[in-house]
Amino acid sequence: ELARSVGRLINVYGPTETTVWSTLAELIPGDPVTIGRPLAATRAYVLDAHGGPVPDGVPGELHLGGAGLAHGYRGRPGLTAQRFVPDPWGPPGSRMYRTGDLVRRLPDGRLEFAGRVDTQIKLRGHRIELGEIEARLAEHPSVSQAVVVLDRADDAVRTEEAEEAGQDRLVAYVVGAGQQAPAADGLRAHLARTLPAAMVPATWVPLSALPLTPNGKVDRARLPQAPRTRPEAVAK
Repeated sequence: ELARSVGRLINVYGPTETTVWSTLAELIPGDPVTIGRPLAATRAYVLDAHGGPVPDGVPGELHLGGAGLAHGYRGRPGLTAQRFVPDPWGPPGSRMYRTGDLVRRLPDGRLEFAGRVDTQIKLRGHRIELGEIEARLAEHPSVSQAVVVLDRADDAVRTEEAEEAGQDRLVAYVVGAGQQAPAADGLRAHLARTLPAAMVPATWVPLSALPLTPNGKVDRARLPQAPRTRPEAVAK
C-alpha cells in the first residue's frame, strides 16, 4: 500500500557493523519485498553453517564484506573474532561480517530476508525458520501479529491427546486484525500454499495482544502455555 501512495519506494538494509547500508531494493507494487542487491564496494554471500555457498532459493546466513566493514568491536576481541571472519572470496587478508540474518538469493540476484539464525530450530528432522512462518502469517489480512514457538513435550506428562499431537510441536500465537479471532483452518490453509507441511503449526492460540518486554519486544517467556490438544484444534 505504501508503494502505491508514493512516487518511488526504496528499501535499504544493513547492520551497524558494515556502516549501516549494504543492500538496496526498489519496491514495486505486486513484486516480492526484498532487501535487493549489494551496494557498490559491498560483497554479499549466502552461506550454510559450514561456510559454503548455498544454491539460489535456499536460505543461508548473510555474510557481508567490502569497503564499509568495521574493524570490530572495541575492547571485545572474542566477539570480534566470532563475528568478523576471513573472506576467502575477497582480496587477500579481507574479512566478512556474519550478520546472523537468514536470506535466500532469488534467480535475478535479489536477496529476500527469511528470518534470524537464532530462531532456526529442528523438528522431526526438518530445519525450520520460525521467523519465516511468522512473516507468512503476518501477510494474512486477518492477522495483526503472530509469534511461533517450538513447544517441547514434558516426558513426565503423557496423555492420549499429547501422543496424537506429537512429542514436539509448533505453536502459533496470533493477534487478530479485527475483533474476532482468525479461524485456524483459514490460517493453516494460508500457510500450506507457500510452506511445507512441517512448517504449519499444530496448535493455534488466539491472543488479544502479545506480551512485551520493557523495550517493546515480544516477551516469549510470558506467552501462555498452550494446552496439549489435537493438531486440528484451536487453543482457547
